[in-house]
Amino acid sequence: MDTLCTFINYKDTNSFSELVCDYMDKAENLRPFYQFTANKKGIEEAIDARKKTAVNRPVLVEVLQEQYANTDAPDMVLANIQSLLNPNTYTICTAHQPNLLTGYLYFFYKILHAIKMAEALKTDHPELNFVPVYYMGSEDNDLEELGQFWHQGQKYIWDAAGQTGAVGRMNTKSLEVVLEKLFTYFGPPGEYCSTLIETLSSAYLTQKTIAAATQYLVNSLFGHYGLVVLNPDNKKLKKLFAPIIIDELLHQKAYPIVQKQSALLAQHYTVQAFPRPINLFYLKDDMRARIEKQGDKWVVLQNPITFSEKEIIDEVNQHPDRFSPNVILRGLFQETILPNICFIGGGSELAYWLQLKPLFDHYKLFYPSLFLRQSVQIISPKSQELLQQTGFSVQDIFDTENNLIKRMLLQKKGPSWDLSAEAQSIESNFAALATRVTHLDASLEKAAAASITKIKKQLKNLEQKMYRAEKKKEAISIDQIIRLKSACQPNGQLQERIENFSGYYLQYGWRIFDEIKMHIRPFENQFMIISTLQ
Repeated sequence: MDTLCTFINYKDTNSFSELVCDYMDKAENLRPFYQFTANKKGIEEAIDARKKTAVNRPVLVEVLQEQYANTDAPDMVLANIQSLLNPNTYTICTAHQPNLLTGYLYFFYKILHAIKMAEALKTDHPELNFVPVYYMGSEDNDLEELGQFWHQGQKYIWDAAGQTGAVGRMNTKSLEVVLEKLFTYFGPPGEYCSTLIETLSSAYLTQKTIAAATQYLVNSLFGHYGLVVLNPDNKKLKKLFAPIIIDELLHQKAYPIVQKQSALLAQHYTVQAFPRPINLFYLKDDMRARIEKQGDKWVVLQNPITFSEKEIIDEVNQHPDRFSPNVILRGLFQETILPNICFIGGGSELAYWLQLKPLFDHYKLFYPSLFLRQSVQIISPKSQELLQQTGFSVQDIFDTENNLIKRMLLQKKGPSWDLSAEAQSIESNFAALATRVTHLDASLEKAAAASITKIKKQLKNLEQKMYRAEKKKEAISIDQIIRLKSACQPNGQLQERIENFSGYYLQYGWRIFDEIKMHIRPFENQFMIISTLQ
């Protein structure tokens, strides 16, 4: 598989928030909101700091071994799990919900970034071990988001046959209809098609839950790199977090701390997450519902479940797995159970992590180095051909469709439709005329101004008609631009935020992952454009 790879600044894609771009540029006003800079130096500092913060490694390894007991895990995965008992082993973590068929392409880019960073750090520090971890957000209950994906421009939706609660706990049985429909559009027949059908069928039709299916699928695709999948929806892991759960229920410390930090961040940026007085859900069977304190009782909303203080403390101690952290506490749970030095997340994840540092300080928990996940734009051979036909570069695909059309017309025709010079000349002449009119009779000033406004509007209308006429003459070139933009930015968004991996796997097989991983520069914070030549 031959490829060409180009890197550009995230800012040049016009697709990332001001906060993300400023974080990449190490803007001074963001410096108080994080601990370590997103570069090699920051990672080195994080390693040194993490040595001073222990985690319960035996429990972590025990849980992982249980979760992999029925999984055909590669030796490298099993070795990585075992190595977590060693105090010289650290994790590189990325997190995502168990979206159906992994949802979007960026799911894979997160994981490949974590894998590549772990490999690079092992080369730099051969005396240490670095394990890439996919932390599965299996307790998320947003089925509308997690139960859909796109393949070849068609949207597939799973309604879970009426199931509710944490998506990771949902039964996979009703997925057969969705997969059957999907597979009819798979092709061309061959090794990649057969392998993908077999892998997806084994994941979603033999595993009982979405969490188990996601672990199976991710292990099948990335296990040979040593990636470890962790499902934190586990009683033993939650027990390690129980002191913070109880403190949150009794004293609600997170709310004022995060509110204060969010207000500081909001002076310059849009905040991503909003704390609640209690940042926990009650998780049981097919239910995941918010907890509120009402008077001297703790109430599970929309359910007839209430607790006294003693009852809710007993509930946490006996069933910690029934308490699910929301976005405000999720990161604290992650850093409680993992010997983590770096968290790799998307723009929205990075934004809410910047709201949380004082909360980590309050609980004396390690606050990791934060890296924006690798973003990738794949340019197919057909799109590469369209680029050549239009004369644009790969960087130009991030410009708007209208701007690209104007640039093409300017290149071919010059500013033939542009009447700005004439409008300026006319406006200057009319300004002089308006002055003469006003000197003659001051009451005519408004009439003169109205005449100028009317003529300017007429010129603008004429200019638009001339522009449309030029566009008609270049219909073929404009169609090429439209097809290019549609292929590279479907629905006007980054490709990675819409498309699923399935179409690329059918075309390239596992090689697409190897190729992307090979080109990732894990510490450089640049957007990757990869052109596939065959």
